[in-house]
Amino acid sequence: MEWLVWIESWSLSVWVRESGSLWSYPTVLFLHTVGLAFAVGMSAVIALRVLGAASAMPLPPLDRFYQVLWLGFWVNAASGTALLMADATTKMINPVFYMKMVCVVLAMIATTRIRRSLSVVDSGIRPISRLNRALAVASLVLWTGAILAGRLMAYIGPVSGVDVS
Repeated sequence: MEWLVWIESWSLSVWVRESGSLWSYPTVLFLHTVGLAFAVGMSAVIALRVLGAASAMPLPPLDRFYQVLWLGFWVNAASGTALLMADATTKMINPVFYMKMVCVVLAMIATTRIRRSLSVVDSGIRPISRLNRALAVASLVLWTGAILAGRLMAYIGPVSGVDVS
């Protein structure tokens, strides 16, 4: 626990948590929300198209969405790190935080695996496979789980009995 207290004592952590400036916690949280919208939004569009929505739209052009998806992911990674540092002693002992991280990693893996087959699928060489449909469903479910876990962290506290001092 000492290292979590140490992280919370860093100047960036203190600034995010205690500054009161519009540029600290509110801006970091805003960036986290925007990054989430880009990452999850683009992933959802791709997954829904793979599942048959907007079937008149060809799949290969959706490959460009991955640039926006990754931009959103990295904005989320940076802003999420700042938010985590500001409250490390609480978040790092909360099992819901780890559930969120597992969901994010698995969602990104599923979404990235779908990308590998976009150009081949729509070129008429082969139809969308069951695996890609399963990955699309998994992506949607995992992103929903990540968002839900992120919100639940505000309401479900750390494991009881852990001394954070």
